[in-house]
Amino acid sequence: MSIYFVSRLCRAAVPLRNVKVTPSRNLPLQNVRSCFGRTSVTLAAENVQKVVVDEIPEAGRKYVGRWLFGCSGMVFGAVVLGGLTRLTESGLSMTDWHLFGKRPPLTEGEWEKEFAQYKEFPEYKLKNMNISLQEFKFIWWMEYGHRQWGRTIGTFFLLPASYFWYKGWFNKMLKKRVFACGVLIGCQGLLGWYMVKSGLEDRFKEPSDVPRVSQYRLMSHLGMAFILYSLFLWNALGVAYPAQKIKQVTTQAVKFRRLAHITKGWVFLTAMSGALVAGLDAGLVYNSFPKFADRWIPSDLLAYSPTLRNFTENPTTVQFDHRILGTTSLCLATAAYIWSRRVKLPPRAYTAAAALGGMAWMQVGLGITTLLLYVPTAVAALHQSGSLLTLSFAIWLTHELKHLKKIPK
Repeated sequence: MSIYFVSRLCRAAVPLRNVKVTPSRNLPLQNVRSCFGRTSVTLAAENVQKVVVDEIPEAGRKYVGRWLFGCSGMVFGAVVLGGLTRLTESGLSMTDWHLFGKRPPLTEGEWEKEFAQYKEFPEYKLKNMNISLQEFKFIWWMEYGHRQWGRTIGTFFLLPASYFWYKGWFNKMLKKRVFACGVLIGCQGLLGWYMVKSGLEDRFKEPSDVPRVSQYRLMSHLGMAFILYSLFLWNALGVAYPAQKIKQVTTQAVKFRRLAHITKGWVFLTAMSGALVAGLDAGLVYNSFPKFADRWIPSDLLAYSPTLRNFTENPTTVQFDHRILGTTSLCLATAAYIWSRRVKLPPRAYTAAAALGGMAWMQVGLGITTLLLYVPTAVAALHQSGSLLTLSFAIWLTHELKHLKKIPK
């Protein structure tokens, strides 16, 4: 009773604006004692507010964390399937789109009808005139599987999210992020169809034209998938594995955190340049390394006019940029690993830095192998998946460093 009385006295004596304080008989004694110091009053009130408003109930933390990890894994799977769909040139096999999908053909007559619809579009007329019905079935099922996987992600996200929201297992910040993820999932489906439409349009006039989706829309589609994956993974780590703290934050640790964030951003930028490489089939030019044929700087690097067009439309320039960005990402990740051995960091940050450095070397190795072997499907798919794994380790590292924002005074 005395603790309750003192807490009420503190609340009356020191009003706190915009802080929700709920007196409790179980209020820790140290928080009650701290009411008599001005600085400690604010800290005590913030602690109480965090428990009342911001904390996820312990009963739901485990399930919310697993669900967020599951959503990130589903998006990872969609990226892998999307890469396989592109590498097998299956993306333009379905020439229509329905919000909730459609039933696949079941009879031979239905398959003939679907095939006839495909024949009306540029990919068949300019590229696949000799494709058989059986070959068409393969690419159709690849695209169908990718689309249905995307719809499955929507269901896997929406149903648990609705239940957890109803149970009150989302705090205020997580509610905003979950809502943002839901919006991104919906936009991603629409953007996917917008991308496919660019390959179905009647803009391929010459026999030498290659029907394919716009590299700009492909990069946007992949970029949104990476952002969605990053949001799920970041929040899953925050819920299931809160970042650890260290007693003494040093200047070097704060600088290392900046390097980790720069590395993460650079890895993302490199992946987006990879989307341009994929969209332009730029991996099929200059299949040598480290030189471009017998030159360090290819002769057709700036062949297009105006010059800016080369950076997004010239396959040679796009591959050149991707090599430079990838090499820079490797240097940053390696530097982060070496520096992490010399700085006082939270325990798990050392493991994350080592994983990032190791994965960066594997990713560069996969990229070189893909180039030298003329983009085999299996290796190229591993390379695309590796980009997302590299980003995952960068996200994990920056998550573990989130408490190193500044040196305490």
